[in-house]
Amino acid sequence: MASLQASLLFSSPPSSSSRRKCHTLCHSPQIKSALHVPSLGKQLPNLNFKQQVELLNIITSDGLKNKKNTISFENENNKNSLAKIYAILEAISDRMEMHKNIGEQRQNWNTLLLNSINMITLTAALMAGLAGLIDVGGAAILSLKLSSTLLFSFVTAILLVMNKIQPSQLVEEQRNAVRLLKQLKTRIRTGLAIGHPSEEDVKEAMESVLAIDKAYPLPLLGAMLEKFPKTFEPASWCTSNKPSKTQKNLHRLGEKINGLGGKNGWSEDLEEELREIVEVTKKKDLKEYVRLGNKALNMNKVLAIFGPLLTGAAAIGSTFLGQGAPWAVVVVPLAGSLATIVNTIEHGGQVGMVFEMYRNSAGFFNLFEETIEFALEEEELGRRENGEVFEMKMALSLGRSLSQLKYLADGSRRSNGDRSCVDEFACKLF
Repeated sequence: MASLQASLLFSSPPSSSSRRKCHTLCHSPQIKSALHVPSLGKQLPNLNFKQQVELLNIITSDGLKNKKNTISFENENNKNSLAKIYAILEAISDRMEMHKNIGEQRQNWNTLLLNSINMITLTAALMAGLAGLIDVGGAAILSLKLSSTLLFSFVTAILLVMNKIQPSQLVEEQRNAVRLLKQLKTRIRTGLAIGHPSEEDVKEAMESVLAIDKAYPLPLLGAMLEKFPKTFEPASWCTSNKPSKTQKNLHRLGEKINGLGGKNGWSEDLEEELREIVEVTKKKDLKEYVRLGNKALNMNKVLAIFGPLLTGAAAIGSTFLGQGAPWAVVVVPLAGSLATIVNTIEHGGQVGMVFEMYRNSAGFFNLFEETIEFALEEEELGRRENGEVFEMKMALSLGRSLSQLKYLADGSRRSNGDRSCVDEFACKLF
């Protein structure tokens, strides 16, 4: 088009008005800023009219080419980011299947090992009892004594390994990993539905996947979580509470739909309500789950010690059968029976799973608190998540409606700062 205009201009002698228009166009600030025209100083007025038109054509074509290259580069970046996001989604799906399969396998471990250990323990106790009933010596009592000692020793070794790895707790870890990976996968797909992913989104998704891998490792050797920590600590599986670009786009979309104006759905009453909710969860829910988690941890420690201790004592006591030690006839079967009860409570009752459940529940309330505090620390309302959307998400995460959430906050205000006196817990889901 520019070449056609130039040829038309060259076909007729330039008039003084045409010269003035061309000179004005070449020196226009809009043209210079849009096309990135370099400063020519006093050189441009020295050019004749034909040279000025040719220069304008060159600048215009170069500017359009640069703009086209920029758009092409941005499209290429979007394609690369999209490919990376889909690769991460494939990895998430693979991890979900791995955690699911390994969780089922470890559930089988817990069931089969518990049944086998109890059957072997009771069999060894029965052999010890029969050995005590035989008055005559010889091969019969020797075989019973050796069999009982061997079975009790084997059970003690297996119990030490089983109590160390806690299969029921491992199963709960895999369940939580699958749930969190599903949440991450849904969040990524929501981002793809509302816009194109950026490199920031790719980086955040990668960090989230690796954080879940670290919080719930699959291998047993080297990377397994400590099953008997010194103190109870809530689980942590989130790298950052900073809203991603995808979340920000979703919040802007909600703001446009709802017409919430410049405050982005936030108000002083909403901020005060969220602060009260945080205090209730901290004083009531989190405190209660930490208390229950410590109890489950201490109970599991006691059971994990007494199980092998009883079977080990029975193994030692069974060596004294038939040697004029009447106490062995009583102690060995009794120790075997008590060991069966202890193992059934620990692994049949899945105390390790209960401990892990409390640990994850406490981690949820920590994350809930940090999410709200991070949102309120952002002074610029436009950079926050949309207020009404954020309030709805917090209410759903606690299993409450918006009216119930406001009622809980009002009850916390009426408690005059003592949130422990609130007559209900913040969360109704668990």
